[in-house]
Amino acid sequence: MRRFTFLSVLAILVVARGQAPAPELKLPVAANSVRFAVIGDSGTGDRAQYEVGEQMARYHASFPFDFVLMMGDNIYGSETPADMKRKFEDPYKPLLDAGVKFYACLGNHDNPNQRLYKPFNMGGQRFYSFKKGNVSFFALDSNYMDPAELEWLTTQLSQSGSAWNICYFHHPLYTHARFHGADVDLRTRIEPIFEKAGVNVVLTGHQHVYERIKPQNGIYYFVLGNSGELRFHDLRPSPDTIKGFDTDRTFMLVEIAGDTFNFQTISRTGQTVDSGALPRQPKPNQTNGPIR
Repeated sequence: MRRFTFLSVLAILVVARGQAPAPELKLPVAANSVRFAVIGDSGTGDRAQYEVGEQMARYHASFPFDFVLMMGDNIYGSETPADMKRKFEDPYKPLLDAGVKFYACLGNHDNPNQRLYKPFNMGGQRFYSFKKGNVSFFALDSNYMDPAELEWLTTQLSQSGSAWNICYFHHPLYTHARFHGADVDLRTRIEPIFEKAGVNVVLTGHQHVYERIKPQNGIYYFVLGNSGELRFHDLRPSPDTIKGFDTDRTFMLVEIAGDTFNFQTISRTGQTVDSGALPRQPKPNQTNGPIR
């Protein structure tokens, strides 16, 4: 005969009454931390996207993040006002109503005019930056990385002055997913800029999987392109893949508290598929002692 503990019986009763148990949070929720979520390749308008949005709202209740980074392919297909409502405004309505801001970058399926759509907070620009606490964020257009954008990025990073520099854009520099693969040409052009300027974290999408890459030249790389679209079993085994997930949609929660990048990646059903606490790397040419 199966034995039930008090907690297991309580969980059954809670589910039976239609009240989902509280989400399992693996983040510190520290005072004065920078808290945000990450989604990528999200804008399908399908039920799975809505279910990811529902999980994000559930977690927001216990982890009140202030904004969401979008890794591109924000809207698939047509982009009429009705499409924008069905593929963005409705799936994330509870978050938008709570004042959570979304900061988008452009993917290869996106109309460049999305930069004019006010809820994406792009300020009419293909690439832009903003700062939250001790973190500077740089949203890039990896569809068309022209000399003007490279010059802008180099200048902006040199003037950052933030403890953390995070770049996010659509096409991954490193990935072990099969369908598209890594953008090696883009890597050749922008990775030296990242290394010289001391970029800490790079977030991308495009591949419809989740993947955390072994740090490359001291930089943490994440791929999260399965918040709406999904490509089942697309990842190839690799020693450079610390964690991969390609069987459901995901989003990521991030909390930067002092010198630590805390993260938790969560599936459409609420399963934690990856989590951790990553230390801030030394600045370029600094190998010993604490970071000042």
